[in-house]
Amino acid sequence: MKKIAIIGAGSCGTALAVALAHSREPHRLSLWVHGPDVLESLRAKRENSIYLPGIRIPDPIEVTGEMSEALAGAEMILGAMPSAHARSVYSAMRPHILPPQGRPGPIFVSATKGLEPDSFARMTQVISQVLPQKPAPRLAVLSGPSFARELARGDPTAVVIASQDPAVAAAVQEEFSGPFLRLYTNDDVTGVELGGALKNIIALGAGIGDGLGMGDNAKSAFITSGLAEITRLGIAAGANPLTLAGLAGLGDLIATCASPLSRNHYVGVQLAQGRSWPEIRESMENVAEGVNTTVAALKLATGLGVEMPIAQATHRVLFDGLSPKEAVAELMGRPPRSEW
Repeated sequence: MKKIAIIGAGSCGTALAVALAHSREPHRLSLWVHGPDVLESLRAKRENSIYLPGIRIPDPIEVTGEMSEALAGAEMILGAMPSAHARSVYSAMRPHILPPQGRPGPIFVSATKGLEPDSFARMTQVISQVLPQKPAPRLAVLSGPSFARELARGDPTAVVIASQDPAVAAAVQEEFSGPFLRLYTNDDVTGVELGGALKNIIALGAGIGDGLGMGDNAKSAFITSGLAEITRLGIAAGANPLTLAGLAGLGDLIATCASPLSRNHYVGVQLAQGRSWPEIRESMENVAEGVNTTVAALKLATGLGVEMPIAQATHRVLFDGLSPKEAVAELMGRPPRSEW
């Protein structure tokens, strides 16, 4: 029976732990918790009352605040922390990951949908920079339309597991698959990571449009333009455009732009209602990855020479005082061009 360590007990990590408790393959599951309040809730009530209230945590899931305990003997390590904290959390893991003795090291699966704010690095790049290089860590990325509450309550969910090593992707697919979680393999790590991160920027704008009551014509056009923007940056970064037309791109984009469960969509709606980003942030327990990703994506786009008007307008609304209505007017007033 393999041990899987889930590092991070926000809504995403908690939901993935619950889903893995129902996978076809039996596992030993360990959930590492950073905050003492969440740890107390999980131990006392078997519920993450802060990040995923109302969902019972199955008894076989071991809950711990000790990194060494969570990682001991783990053959797969699933990272589900916010992107801004990923480097520090993986650095904290490093002393507890023992060199493999005549066998492959653990597989690291990143479920974080974001870019590192300062370096605009993808999560697999962060992991590769932090963890020992000999032997090179075995890496995979999990992404796709997967709201935590729906996943945790057993709603059918399909996602992508991407790795440059087909054997790694296949191993995760086999271990994670269950009656309500279906995984498709992919070798385009860059495309899967960028699709999962960049769709959050577009969800902010979709929320703004909904908050302003702009209707379905506008929303459909906006999502389509957003997908084109994501794809331009993805191709420039080396992604396969077909990946961005799949679950990790278009699939996740539709869900995040349309659902009231989306934190980034919520932020956009609140911005349209006149609240500032600092005000909204103070009222939220969970992280809206799209805000930091907007900053990182624009840095990445500048370096690659890619135009991202939606991300630029969103950045100005978040940080420069541009009103949502002015942002819409600027996007609609851009010079006419051919669709292709």
